[in-house]
Amino acid sequence: MRRGSVRALLGGGAHFGLLAAFVAFTAFPFYWMLVTMFKETSDLLNPNNNPFLFNQPPTLEHLRVLFGETLFGQWLLNTAFVGVLVVAITLLLAVPAGYSLARLTGRLGEQLGIAIFLTYLVPPTILFIPLSRVVATLGLQDSLWSLVLVYPSFTVPFCTWLLMGFFKAIPRDLEEAAMIDGYSRFGAFAKVVIPISVAGVLTVVIFSFTLVMQEFVYALTFITAARRFTVSVGVPTFLVRGDVYFWGSLMGACFIASVPIAVLYNFFLDRFISGFTVGAVK
Repeated sequence: MRRGSVRALLGGGAHFGLLAAFVAFTAFPFYWMLVTMFKETSDLLNPNNNPFLFNQPPTLEHLRVLFGETLFGQWLLNTAFVGVLVVAITLLLAVPAGYSLARLTGRLGEQLGIAIFLTYLVPPTILFIPLSRVVATLGLQDSLWSLVLVYPSFTVPFCTWLLMGFFKAIPRDLEEAAMIDGYSRFGAFAKVVIPISVAGVLTVVIFSFTLVMQEFVYALTFITAARRFTVSVGVPTFLVRGDVYFWGSLMGACFIASVPIAVLYNFFLDRFISGFTVGAVK
């Protein structure tokens, strides 16, 4: 066998080995959740059992507890409801704001963009007290609409900054050519800029929805009724009772809630990475 062939074979084997190790590393949390979800409680708590395998026959008891003794299905619907509305509001505000700041000439546009981004860095633990006063004044206590009102306060600043950098990477010549062909400024923006900026818009959608899925402080502060909880609050509230953890049901809830987001990330991975790198760097 030639030296070049051996080198290519070794290179391919090393590449495959690294890829397999990376896949195993990233897939392991999902495997752990899946196994724990179907394990008997006695199997989970026995330190002599292999934690990676089924030492006893699988069971659906943890899923029965999750869907039968909690309002997990309702929490999923609540999270989806808030997430869709927050994504829509974020796009409605961040897209035109980012485009306007990107096309604003001089130092003013850059300074405004930095100022908007700095508001995203304010910790939620500082803001939730004044925002609770706003929610109370508007009569939105214990309502999902309070979350729809509050969440854009930290999705819009970051997404505006992200899209501003992304729109700056688009040459002005494309819009000018579209306006020469008869489009208005808005027409050139809608017909030329937005289709080119799909990666950035998709990044905003994924970021906003993921943030709604994992946010805890505001959802815990503004919502008190169990039927109006989101997943991030309902699951730890009802499946962690004192020092008792319902591990099987907890892992089932985590698996069911995380798989759609993981699939969405992987399905649009190339565009998602493009949205962050192009929008944040250029």
